[in-house]
Amino acid sequence: MNIMTMTATNPTTGRTSATTSRYTILDRPRLQVRTVLGKWETLLALLFVVAFLTNGLLLPTFLDPYNLADGTFNFSEKALIALPMALLIICREIDISVAGTLALSSVAMGLAKGAGFPPASLLFVALATGTLCGTLNGVLVTRFGLPAIVVTIGTVSLFRGLASVVLGDKAFTGYPQLMSDWGQGYFFDVIPREFVVLLVFAALFAFVLHATRWGRRIYAIGNNPVAARFSGIEVDRYRLVLFMLTGAMAGLAAFLLTGRIGSTRPNIAMGWELEVITMVILGGVSIAGGAGTIGGVMLAVLTLGTVTYGLSLANIPGIYMTIVIGLLLLVTIALPRLLRGKKVAK
Repeated sequence: MNIMTMTATNPTTGRTSATTSRYTILDRPRLQVRTVLGKWETLLALLFVVAFLTNGLLLPTFLDPYNLADGTFNFSEKALIALPMALLIICREIDISVAGTLALSSVAMGLAKGAGFPPASLLFVALATGTLCGTLNGVLVTRFGLPAIVVTIGTVSLFRGLASVVLGDKAFTGYPQLMSDWGQGYFFDVIPREFVVLLVFAALFAFVLHATRWGRRIYAIGNNPVAARFSGIEVDRYRLVLFMLTGAMAGLAAFLLTGRIGSTRPNIAMGWELEVITMVILGGVSIAGGAGTIGGVMLAVLTLGTVTYGLSLANIPGIYMTIVIGLLLLVTIALPRLLRGKKVAK
């Protein structure tokens, strides 16, 4: 805490005296319980604890360590796509085509496998395919000025259609053991490899967004793209890179998902774009851009994963899970606006 001091000179004696002001300047705001409890991340953490305890009380097998480990497979690939999606939405953009990108990347790996590519190269095939899909989206948005939501609604049909044409009514199978090891394997027979990959990338994305110049510029673009451009930030370059990064992460998710299920099917990752966007918005990322944290997104991932895994253990049909996800998406979008409207009315 810095205390303001003022100096005054007596015109008669010429002496200078220092006086202390009654105002103080704090180096950082004081931590208040009300402020902490009012954060979206805190509410998410409480919601996660409630969902976890409820499942533990109602479902005897839920707290089994092996069941908890297996439960991470339900959300790890989706969460990997949610990380770059968060950056994209903070930047006032969106990518609806991620599920189609994943499907096309999986098909590309199947074609590469059939052509005799080495097992280790299939990861790079998936990453390259996803990056190309993201580049197409980014170029259409940044170079031609087309709305991202319109572009990606079109490209999701394009990518999914190409995958369906190549597959027909068949499926690619017989993938190498390397893919199964990463899609289904465990570290030390306890921790799923997919979950470890997710944690590593979550830490990396959190560092980039919250501790680097890139992150600060992403927030600046999301808050005011015009002001960011006038301040010297290459807005279109950042947006293009984020679209490419989202595509690449969808390619990585395709590698893990294909290895986990052992095949490429026409309906692979169908409807995942809704779940990914729900994770991001539920995590506190503003749909209007300029706000959000990776920590919030990860809390939303864990909360949704806990809820959906509990529903599956209770043998509740998948259609009800879709309803829950849709309701959560509507509530997380509408609630902040309703609360903001009440504040304005007061």
